Amino acid sequence: MKRIIASLAVLFILPSAYCQDATDALRYSYMTGQGGTARNQALGGAGVSLGGEFTNLFINPAGLGYFKTGDIVISPTYRYNSNESKYLTNMATAQSSKMTIGTSGILFSNPRNYGKVRSVTVGLGVNRLADFNNEIAYRGVNTLSSYSEKFLEELINNQVTDPNKAAQDYPFGTSMAFNTYLIDTVLDSNGDLIGYRSLANPAFGLAQSMSVQTTGRMTEASVGIGVNLSDKWYFGGSIGIPFLKYNRESRYKEEDDGNHITYFNYFTAAETLKTEGVGINAKLGIIFQPIDKVRLGFAFHSPTYFQLTDNYNMTIVTDLEGYEGHGELQQSSRDLNDGYMLRSRYNFSNPLRAILGGTYFLGIGPDLSQQKGFITADVEYVNYAQAGFHDAQGSQDYKDYYKQLKEVIKSQYGSTVNLRLGGELKFNTFMVRLGGAYYGDPYLNEDAHTLRLTGGIGYRNKGFFIDLSYSHASQKDVAYPYLLQDKPNHAAVLNNTGEYIGITFGFKYF
Repeated sequence: MKRIIASLAVLFILPSAYCQDATDALRYSYMTGQGGTARNQALGGAGVSLGGEFTNLFINPAGLGYFKTGDIVISPTYRYNSNESKYLTNMATAQSSKMTIGTSGILFSNPRNYGKVRSVTVGLGVNRLADFNNEIAYRGVNTLSSYSEKFLEELINNQVTDPNKAAQDYPFGTSMAFNTYLIDTVLDSNGDLIGYRSLANPAFGLAQSMSVQTTGRMTEASVGIGVNLSDKWYFGGSIGIPFLKYNRESRYKEEDDGNHITYFNYFTAAETLKTEGVGINAKLGIIFQPIDKVRLGFAFHSPTYFQLTDNYNMTIVTDLEGYEGHGELQQSSRDLNDGYMLRSRYNFSNPLRAILGGTYFLGIGPDLSQQKGFITADVEYVNYAQAGFHDAQGSQDYKDYYKQLKEVIKSQYGSTVNLRLGGELKFNTFMVRLGGAYYGDPYLNEDAHTLRLTGGIGYRNKGFFIDLSYSHASQKDVAYPYLLQDKPNHAAVLNNTGEYIGITFGFKYF
């Protein structure tokens, strides 16, 4: 933790005109297998070497080369989330659910022979990369620190000696805390300013609570091509255009835990963040089939380059028990920005991915009835420290900020290996599938991971197919309501469980 806080210090000395942070970088980079058809989901998301599966368009487009007919698929999905949090020994829970349309699209295949070229298949489709619909809540009594102290640090680190600047120049929170007297000046005997103080004194115990509700999604539209050479080598590539929409409503509250603090009853900080944007990426892949029963695959996913826009607002409300003759006070970021939400436009890139995999078939021959099933596995490498923000407004201040933020990202996140495994048994027209996936810890100094257990069934007959999948995901993560430089920072430990039901309808056309 000391390493994280030391790196965060560089951000506190910069002007408060930005709301992007390292948490945003991880949110748009940590993909835990929420996309894919129901068949792919039932296999734990594995498929870089499988081929002949619509999800290849988004995992390894070389697998499109196995198609000999055109396919049309549509995949509605249902998700239920339950979050349990522990913060300062207190437990809390929250739930959310959502119905969405998952991986869907169309394939065009030309199976004619052109020398070594046995078939060429083009795919168009959409895939859900991330679902941001979630809700968490946590609470506890803190005797060591207050959320309001992060506002103090901002004024101190930026050496703000003019109260007028404190009241105007920090619209992301500190100016509102100052204007509502949560933060006040400290004067010497001559009436000169010598510092600032918070009226929320943690020594007597502060009852802290946080609730966060998020909505949104990251959906990728993709066009790709797969080529079959001599039924041995398969090559493919695709271009993806992900559309991102993220909304967050959070409310933090701090109260006098026992009516012991003079001139402090409570304060709340309510935040609204709306992020929208579009990106572009490329995927390249290869599958080699040395013998009928074995396939080996490799795929490279370039970083996704996004252009994003944030609209942000914070409202602070204080009840300081009549301090300076005031009752309840309130101020919003809009009050400091001519009635508008604070707006910033920037670029972001998430990490590249490299995926290696293999598939072994159980019984295989020219007659499909001889194919009894398979086992397939993927190993994926991701370095989350590669994520980064970039200036899109031609401002040197923004360039400097994002350069410092890059160092924070490097200090918090590292590389990890993700594992996916799945198998299918075929009983004529019916299939049974099982799988699982492990997504490693993206942090350098925390403990977090995701485990998915999956299963499903399928039916294929006369060009029509339907697949059903069920996934149970458990995720361990951490969240900080605020971070301070010179005091211990308490994390809420989050245990999330998700239940996913997917169904894919499809048919082949010639």
